[in-house]
Amino acid sequence: MLTKFSALNRKEIVEKFKNSKFDLLIIGGGITGAGIALDASSRGMTVALIEMQDFASGTSSRSTKLVHGGLRYLEQLELGLVREVGLERETVHTNAAHIVIPEKMVLPIIEDGNLGEFTTSIALFVYDFLAGVKKDEQRRMLTREETIERIPLIDSPILKSGALYYEYKTDDSRLTIEVLKKAAEYGSLALNYSEALSFIYEEGKVKGVDVKDCKTQENYQIFAKNIVNATGPWVDKLREKDNSLKGKRIHHTKGVHIVVEKSRFNLNHAIYFDTGDKRMVFAIPRQNIVYIGTTDTNYTGDIKNPSINEEDVQYLINAVNKISPNAKLEFIDVKSAWAGLRPLIHEDGKAPSELSRKDEIFTSETGLVSIAGGKLTGYRIMAKNISKIVAENLHKLEGRDFVKCQTKNLRLSGGEFPFYPTQEKLIQFADAKYDLAKQTGISVADFKTLFYKYGMNIDKVTDIAYGYYNETKNTDIAWLNAEIDYSVNNEMTASITDFFIRRTSMIFFHINEIANVLNHSADFMAKMLNWTEEEKQKNIQEMNNEIENAKSFNK
Repeated sequence: MLTKFSALNRKEIVEKFKNSKFDLLIIGGGITGAGIALDASSRGMTVALIEMQDFASGTSSRSTKLVHGGLRYLEQLELGLVREVGLERETVHTNAAHIVIPEKMVLPIIEDGNLGEFTTSIALFVYDFLAGVKKDEQRRMLTREETIERIPLIDSPILKSGALYYEYKTDDSRLTIEVLKKAAEYGSLALNYSEALSFIYEEGKVKGVDVKDCKTQENYQIFAKNIVNATGPWVDKLREKDNSLKGKRIHHTKGVHIVVEKSRFNLNHAIYFDTGDKRMVFAIPRQNIVYIGTTDTNYTGDIKNPSINEEDVQYLINAVNKISPNAKLEFIDVKSAWAGLRPLIHEDGKAPSELSRKDEIFTSETGLVSIAGGKLTGYRIMAKNISKIVAENLHKLEGRDFVKCQTKNLRLSGGEFPFYPTQEKLIQFADAKYDLAKQTGISVADFKTLFYKYGMNIDKVTDIAYGYYNETKNTDIAWLNAEIDYSVNNEMTASITDFFIRRTSMIFFHINEIANVLNHSADFMAKMLNWTEEEKQKNIQEMNNEIENAKSFNK
């Protein structure tokens, strides 16, 4: 019998961890680890996954939130990488169409920029060809007047012309959660707040892990025939514990994003623009805000909480004001910011922005398999390569054979639409679902935001909301309770920060609204998870700390 991916099932999952020997244990619950869990379990392997924080709490919730083909990698002539991740965009979109959505992107061409008009046209032509871009999403070159018509704010003297092409916006942490939910449907057991303390060896080969349950402080062991280190920025930390940190190493670079009100930088389209120092930056509108990023600097500080400083924020402000002098952004306009780390492969003599985003796999003498580098867009391919190694190991060890990769045509949780998910059909489908929900008093706009968060799972959330609406007769409270209820019972939400940061992304897009619902949410979650008053207050304080950190850059 499958174990539900629920925070209420922690004890049951820990008991199964203790009393089973798995084909595969994955350490790391970001998008890479989640993808490996889905790939391996869908092939028929028994899979366990542990994450020392919450799922997607590292790089996988702090990216630019784009499933994109890496246009700038054409400059580095990484054609194979561009083709691979470009083709993957369509696959990821098809399998999770509710959270991977086409986004028109305008690329302004400026004097003395990275790309001129001719080179941009050629680059985007090659990009379309390599990535297999659909005809209606292929690039279109724009005159200066057409560029300004689409983006009036970029009426800069240095603007020459522009180009229109497509990328896909997403919610990185929700994508990770949807992958994990689908993996759980195939039998994967995954648990957050479970730290790998040390490795267990038999005859020089890694066979298990000593684990600490960070919620109960209990220590226990998990045994597996294969162990994969997919911990992103922490990859080398685990390689050190395995005494196998040799040769290539991780090079951390930091990417900072800032958030401003759309009223201060009113974009109709996302833009991808020159910064003036051979780098490019995105500005992406999302509901009532625009987020701008990313920086790319070397980082050697705290991995768990990468810092944001004045220089990071000012760099992005300056970049916007260069391409859009009329915006006149100031430090005070920045409402919040986030920072994430890229665990890249070190290359001597290369600047951060020059380092390859290609992933690499390291297998130690003990048998520990580690994977580092890579891009959000390519998570499924990375998972496929790891699962192939594990399948080969199990064949050598036990003579077992497994089916080939199943995930190319495997719809993720929430993405199982009964039709090919074009945007037109999704809009029609959302409208039909709204007819089932409107009696709770929810607005069309609010419901569609939820639809593009939960996809086909919106029916479950709606059913829960009706129950709370009948009880409270309060629309906002009913839907807030429904989201918390659903996320605790179906998405392993174990804390207030899990909910507001990685299940709803409110800290990124609606940070100022959290204060209005924080105490109610804490009371509600405390009842669901049987917290003491002390535990509840601790959760509230942790959330307030996260909000403060998001606003902690100083002028």
